[in-house]
Amino acid sequence: MSEKIRCDACPVMCYIAEGRAGACDRYANHAGALVRLDPLTVIENGAAAVPFMAGAETGAGAGAGANEWDGDIVRGDRPFVTAIGAGTTYPDYKPAPFIVSQEVAGVDMVTVVTEGIFSYCGVKVKIDTDRHIGPERAFVRVDGEPIGHVMTGEYGSKMLSLGGVEHLTGGTKKEGRVTCDALLALCNREAVTVQIDDGAEVIIQAGQPPVIDGTPERLMRVGCGSATIGMFAASWISHVDEVVVVDDHITGVLSEHEAGKQLDVPKTGIKMHGRRSTPGRYFQVAEPGTGWGGTHIEDPLSILKPFDPKVAWPGLRMLMVSTTGEQWGYYVLDAGLVPVPSEAPEAVQASAELIAENCEPSLCSVLFMGGAGGSLRAGVTTNPVKLTRSVKDTLTKVTVGGAQGYVWPGGGITVMADVLDMPSNAFGYVPTPALVAPIEFTLARADYAALGGHMERIVDVADVMGPKVRVV
Repeated sequence: MSEKIRCDACPVMCYIAEGRAGACDRYANHAGALVRLDPLTVIENGAAAVPFMAGAETGAGAGAGANEWDGDIVRGDRPFVTAIGAGTTYPDYKPAPFIVSQEVAGVDMVTVVTEGIFSYCGVKVKIDTDRHIGPERAFVRVDGEPIGHVMTGEYGSKMLSLGGVEHLTGGTKKEGRVTCDALLALCNREAVTVQIDDGAEVIIQAGQPPVIDGTPERLMRVGCGSATIGMFAASWISHVDEVVVVDDHITGVLSEHEAGKQLDVPKTGIKMHGRRSTPGRYFQVAEPGTGWGGTHIEDPLSILKPFDPKVAWPGLRMLMVSTTGEQWGYYVLDAGLVPVPSEAPEAVQASAELIAENCEPSLCSVLFMGGAGGSLRAGVTTNPVKLTRSVKDTLTKVTVGGAQGYVWPGGGITVMADVLDMPSNAFGYVPTPALVAPIEFTLARADYAALGGHMERIVDVADVMGPKVRVV
């Protein structure tokens, strides 16, 4: 029986028997040699290097010669070696697995690629919905384990912060494992079902509509209630006397709103529940929920107080509509000034459809976020702080699996990238637990030398291409 070999690609340090893979399924024992199972991934059309590094008179791709620049900022006619399948640099002193040189528009560029073991990582999730999914700061759970929390909501979207070192390493063993599994699935564009404390069950998948308590969301709101009044006020003139756009945040009332005043809409005597902000804008007209405009109501008339009899009149026509146009109702005041549901004129129905038409599809967005620390930087240069400074000076471009990375200001290299911009299955894991994520650093060869880079490990891009390369 052949002896097991020890893998040093991550802190787990698996002993792997012949013909078997380690706990991460990324390294295996093949005839006594440690081999990488995932193919190195190359993007055929390339990612942006340093735009306009060369003059506009030079060609866009490698070997383009003196061809005139065709306006391609990305310079996409070149292979770009990603870190997907590259392997890690654990322990930290090792140079990155691949340090690749390639001429881009007459400039000798170097791309350093490595799969980082990210204990400090997570995802930010943007869920396009008006519906209430849970209060801010509420735990987000998978299999009963807390993996993150609800963040401050943004315009038309709910936000989640998932993962992070406290959930990966600071809780129970199960919490760390469940968190890692959920992050891996989300980053690889798979669906994950989460339960929010005092809130909804939500199915999240990058690039897909959220499913909230079993109902797929269709539309992202066109704006708050006040903004909707401002955008569509002109379409209601002569067809209705009053419009109320129901919204959990800012409910709009046409006759009181500045847009209505400038269009000479007369007062209607309408009275609203909630807290009046500025004219035509009301806060807290109802509790948050999954009903009209992100409120808990199913009957929009419940947010109205009795009309002022000194101002209102029988026959007054009123439209009540949600911020997506999916819910709407047309009412006429009877002799007692009570709103009565009535058949809507075609123009009124068309105005609700216009609101819906101007709403974007509701989607989930998943952005990977990680801190590039010791092993990543040491794999690039013998003086890691120089890499950080080079990134901040924009001499070095950071990408994640070939996707554009946003580097946060301040210390360190904290990078964020959209998982939909990466090839499929770009992420792995190690059971420490931590995610294994690709990261690439691209810069001019001269700048790489100035960093104290591992110059002796540079290879030409042509020498990287081979049977263990996946081209996407």
